[in-house]
Amino acid sequence: MKASKSSATAELPLLKKSSKRAKILANWELYLFMLPALLYFLIFHYFPMYGIQIAFKNFVPSMGVTGSPWVGFDHFERFFNSYYFWDLLWNTFSISFYELAIGFPLPIILALAFNEIRSGKFKKTVQTVTYAPHFISVVVMAGMIITFLSPSNGMIVMLIEALGFNAPQFLTDPAWFKTMYVLSGVWQSTGWGTIIYLAALSGVDPQLHEAAIVDGASRFKRVLHINLPTILPTITIMLILNMGNILTVGYEKILLLQNSLNLEASDVISTYVYRAGLVDAQYSFSTAVGLFNSVINVILLVLVNWIARRTSSNSLW
Repeated sequence: MKASKSSATAELPLLKKSSKRAKILANWELYLFMLPALLYFLIFHYFPMYGIQIAFKNFVPSMGVTGSPWVGFDHFERFFNSYYFWDLLWNTFSISFYELAIGFPLPIILALAFNEIRSGKFKKTVQTVTYAPHFISVVVMAGMIITFLSPSNGMIVMLIEALGFNAPQFLTDPAWFKTMYVLSGVWQSTGWGTIIYLAALSGVDPQLHEAAIVDGASRFKRVLHINLPTILPTITIMLILNMGNILTVGYEKILLLQNSLNLEASDVISTYVYRAGLVDAQYSFSTAVGLFNSVINVILLVLVNWIARRTSSNSLW
């Protein structure tokens, strides 16, 4: 009996392996479909993490990553003790939270509004108009902003002056840079951001609306008490993901709109990493700054996910 039990126990891992292999073979098309995305993340996100160690080294290209001497946390201390540390942190946080405060609720409101439109042609037209800016490249978008806000012949500036007001210096005044950056980004991304919420709204049970109509509920109350709670789990997940990227301010548009006059408000961590790493060739120092940025993002992601898990049943893990 003991011998039979031991042999049966030894065969369990083999049975599990064979069952897993059988499942993979039975669904090989799905694994093949997933392979390009997996390779992308491995090649461009995970394999390069080998180079993170230069943040703790004095990297010399001729000596290589492994041959460069260790310096510990010297680069981090240099960044924390620099006079521009708090300015970079403030600009990054203020732009990110400004963008989150305005850009996050607008796709939700727009999706709820789209869902209430009954005319199919009008709905498709409005959706196309709001989706279109998403496909404008960052370079073209920056060129449009510079052209429209040009103090000499900008369309928006001329319109403001035609109304009898003094147009502010949008491109050179630091006080206007964050508003200009955030509002242009909201215009470009709001329509596209409604797609995921519209998909969630498609799962609303029509019988709930029928019962609410019988009870005398207005359209606004049905949106507030039926549609909004339905997409609340999606809203929570999207908020967690956005908080995980709170310090990842896209440097492309900022670099294209940045100049010496608005640098006080436009210089963020990502643009500083670009200058230090690629322009000044301070590879170890820029890697340390970028690693600090990533660690803060991870901490915020875990913290917000923990709060969401404690306050509701919706979280990433």
